[in-house]
Amino acid sequence: MSEGSRTRLRTRGAELLGVELPIIQTGMGWVSGARLTAATSEAGGFGILASATMTYSELEEAIAKVRARTSKPFGVNLRADQADVMERVDLLIREKVKLASFAQAPGRKVIEKLKDNGVLCMPTIGARRHAEKVAEWGVDAVIAQGHEGGGHTGNVPTSLLIQEVRRAVDLPVFAAGGFHSGEGLVAALALGADGIAMGTRFLLTQESQVPDHVKAEYLKASVNDTIVTRAIDGAPQRVIRTSMIDALERSSGIVRFIRAALNALRLARITGTGFMDLLREGLQMRKNQNLTYAQLAMAANAPMLTKAAMVDGKLEAGILPTGQVAGVIDELPTVEELLERIANEAEATLDRLAALSKIS
Repeated sequence: MSEGSRTRLRTRGAELLGVELPIIQTGMGWVSGARLTAATSEAGGFGILASATMTYSELEEAIAKVRARTSKPFGVNLRADQADVMERVDLLIREKVKLASFAQAPGRKVIEKLKDNGVLCMPTIGARRHAEKVAEWGVDAVIAQGHEGGGHTGNVPTSLLIQEVRRAVDLPVFAAGGFHSGEGLVAALALGADGIAMGTRFLLTQESQVPDHVKAEYLKASVNDTIVTRAIDGAPQRVIRTSMIDALERSSGIVRFIRAALNALRLARITGTGFMDLLREGLQMRKNQNLTYAQLAMAANAPMLTKAAMVDGKLEAGILPTGQVAGVIDELPTVEELLERIANEAEATLDRLAALSKIS
């Protein structure tokens, strides 16, 4: 890759993060561990550790592992309603982590503490009004995830969401949902984004800690093999359609509730959350997200069922969060190979567009 290509791709998003390429590897629970995060940052992108499914001590250890593998900047994904979120914020400050990302917007107190101590704050949003709200609160950047994206997702297609958010806020915007190539990166920039964020594409790399036979299921999927369902935790979530998902869709509300309540207790044990902390977390989630008690119990379904597949490799018992982009991915490169290829494709695309302008 030529030095000129990296210069042309050095957007304000890349400048903000201190990276060569405006490409973020998102913090996917049970997937984005130290190896994947470090590999992304070392290759010129921006890796994000997923800590919501880690205990505090596991997060400390993971940060140390990333530091041992790369000296380049990286981020940590936090859950805003986690009982010990402020202790985790203190850890990021102490360890001089570049950025904290959030699947849901944190409150003003969290944002202010991060900013006062030099840690960037970047939530993921799925609607223009959400971007306006968090911009007012003082976040540094946003990931705008469109309907094509994996896991919890909104209703607005990526191409429309980017343009809406770009017009609404004067912040670096990273587009997510459907990206896997250099052509897609250039398209996102043309629509007004400052870079792209990818989950599924990084999940399907050699450094991803997902078991190989699970990755094989992703590689077999077509663009029509995903479904957006509320049966997992009450919120719309895009996953690969499996017999497990079909069974959840058919099951009654009471069956889902009982399963989810048990999963809440299992998740608490895995993440080292005490019962009172679990109760406080739940009440805070109910307040922030206006959830019913049934929906609150179901919120534990997603991480536990995801763990069954992504960690334990139990396809028959787990769920497979994915973007529709899985349908156009058919190989497992290293992260370095992936980012090199995306950069080269982006350079070639920019050259092709420049040639078209000369013809006209």
